[in-house]
Amino acid sequence: MASAVENSSKASDRLYAAIGEFLAQHRLSVDPVHYAFAHRVLSDQRGPLAAAVARITDGGVRLSSRDIEELGGRAVIGTPATAGGDSAPTPSSPPQLTIVADNTKAQSLVARAQMQVEDFGDTVRAMHADARGFGQDLRASRDAIRDARDGSAIDEVVRMASSMLDRVSSAEAKLQEATHEADRLRHELEQARDDARRDPLTGLPNRRAFEHAYAAAAANEENICVAICDVDKFKSVNDRFGHAVGDRVLKAIAEALRVGCDEHLVARFGGEEFVVMFTGLNPADALSTLEGARAAVAAKRYRLRETDAPLGAVTFSAGLTLVAPDDTIGSAMGRADRLLYAAKENGRNCIQSDR
Repeated sequence: MASAVENSSKASDRLYAAIGEFLAQHRLSVDPVHYAFAHRVLSDQRGPLAAAVARITDGGVRLSSRDIEELGGRAVIGTPATAGGDSAPTPSSPPQLTIVADNTKAQSLVARAQMQVEDFGDTVRAMHADARGFGQDLRASRDAIRDARDGSAIDEVVRMASSMLDRVSSAEAKLQEATHEADRLRHELEQARDDARRDPLTGLPNRRAFEHAYAAAAANEENICVAICDVDKFKSVNDRFGHAVGDRVLKAIAEALRVGCDEHLVARFGGEEFVVMFTGLNPADALSTLEGARAAVAAKRYRLRETDAPLGAVTFSAGLTLVAPDDTIGSAMGRADRLLYAAKENGRNCIQSDR
């Protein structure tokens, strides 16, 4: 009995340590969502969730908070802190959470589209039935007119034609309304598709949009350089000034990268990480462009909006690599990530390139 208890305790200790390593490896802050997610992955390492994580992280790519949301939903209790910082997190006790799918808007759009299709089908079926009935009545009236000696049959045809015209007019109004609703749905679906590929905080494309753009550029055999940029000591900004200030810093750096790397794709990769995809540039020109953005960020001095107190310099480090013809997105991003670590080790506020 004592042996069983001891073995159970050792297994718990191993799981606890593994969760800490998982969070540190992916630079995830210690909050209920991240801990619960790591616990689910590591508790069933042959399960579908662990397999999905393995596919995403193939080649050394780190998980982002958005990946966790897409794989496991969002927490009803607790708000995930911004992932980041140069220091590794440590685990804490797992809370009791209820996980729900965060797809209310998508479900609403699907439901409305389904209702519209059903209404459109009902309208078309009703028009078809009216036309068939009108044809049958018209044939009967034709025979009656041929045999009639007075104008009663003609009056009946006029009545039927007037009734049919009223029904056609009503059907046209319904079809016009359905067309307008279809246009509204099309616009909302396009907006939802754009929202699904855009980071809500910075307005930049998100990781999903980057992956689609990378796949398209690779399929066209374009010359590609990719860079991963990470805000230096971002955790200390959040710890000292709060997440609201941290969010403003992220937005400022996002804008600086967007302007400095104009005509190239800048996306928020997750947490305090951004990714830049240069197409049509050789590594030297890509490095020069990114270096200009880094210098612009480093030269700026931030102040707290509320008190005008100086926030100090905010910098980022980056790893830049040339994508080889046989690279996958995982291998290219893994190489850029290792170069980013080298830049951090070289003192931060610099760019490490493999060329």
